[in-house]
Amino acid sequence: MQKQFEMAGAPPAAPLHPSPTSSSTHWRGVALVVAAGVVASLQVGKVAIAVPELRADFGLDLSMVGWLMAMFSLLGVAGAVPVGAWVARAGDRRLVVAGLLAIAAGSTAGALAGGVAVLLAGRIVEGLGFVLITIAGPSVLQRMVSPGGKDLAFAIWSCFMPTGIAIALFSGSLLDGWRGFWLGNAALAALLALLLLLGVPRSVGGSAAPVSWHSMARDAADTAKAGAPALIAASFVIYSLQFFALFSFLPVLLIERMGVDMAAAGSLSAVACCVNVAGNLVAGVLLKRGVARWLLAAVASASMGLSAIGIFLPVLGAVPAFLLCLVFSGAGGLLPATLIGTSPIVAPSARLVPMSMGLLMLGSNLGQMIGPLIVGGAVDLLGWPAAAVIVAVAGAMGVLLALGLRRSMARRGHPL
Repeated sequence: MQKQFEMAGAPPAAPLHPSPTSSSTHWRGVALVVAAGVVASLQVGKVAIAVPELRADFGLDLSMVGWLMAMFSLLGVAGAVPVGAWVARAGDRRLVVAGLLAIAAGSTAGALAGGVAVLLAGRIVEGLGFVLITIAGPSVLQRMVSPGGKDLAFAIWSCFMPTGIAIALFSGSLLDGWRGFWLGNAALAALLALLLLLGVPRSVGGSAAPVSWHSMARDAADTAKAGAPALIAASFVIYSLQFFALFSFLPVLLIERMGVDMAAAGSLSAVACCVNVAGNLVAGVLLKRGVARWLLAAVASASMGLSAIGIFLPVLGAVPAFLLCLVFSGAGGLLPATLIGTSPIVAPSARLVPMSMGLLMLGSNLGQMIGPLIVGGAVDLLGWPAAAVIVAVAGAMGVLLALGLRRSMARRGHPL
């Protein structure tokens, strides 16, 4: 730990809580940080389940609903690299807490909104909180987890997005009105911020050097030039494009292909999200047993691409198509756990671990933003078979990126 901050150019200071030894992990802190990620992803899923009520209350068209959903992705694309540069200087725990408080404030504002402008402003504040948590969270984990537990800890962390979305889909439909759900999210975020302050050790200290656009660009360039971080970011673009290409439209697809109502479509979609969680956890176990990282990434990308052919082409019955959705989700879950766990390993230095994670989240948000746009436009013009082609091609590109990651890691002597 001391060595990490000496590399960052900051003098060591006494930590508030003891840091884990080489054989111990601060699992209570890990649980709190993962919970923060789940709360952040709840804000992604809560809009999807509230769309009918939001349209009725505010007279929204689907375009405006799209903006409410896309706000997180836009902020993630714009803010991932700056936040990655800021983490080492501002303190990772401090930024996670700030992110939770931003979610609490934004969700409260949205719940009390009397018009679309305030609702959208609240989403912007929530989006800022999401970016802070998802980039600073892995930095907290990196210093709380022993070397032998990192793959498992990051596999658990990688479950935050599908877990939060699934919880939102399940619980949002049970509550009386979307405003109560918004307020409940705000209270949960505020409570978790307090628990984090009490239960997560703070970092030894940040660099005293101010954040400048020049230093930020230099750090980003140094990280990207290492090769593997850029390949991981590109792989996450592909993964997010594939994942959200399906899950953004899965309820609609289930209604059309299986003839179920909206409630059943939401429940089935949530089940598919939960299978993705299982895939993330399996990846952690496989990595711990020494399975090659590039191989898991290649298998995940290929499986998603091949499954998409049977899902989107009208060649299978409703039940086999849904089973392929589960395969798509479960196999796809191997990829985020693998890439998130690999990102700190391939960072050029300990100081640039947050920047490496920032590039990864930039890729994640970029894919999350363009996937639904590309697939939605293609389906409108050409029907569901167009989605099969897009996701299958993306899967092939993901395999090529995994092979490139293998070469890059081998060239720099990183464990494969």
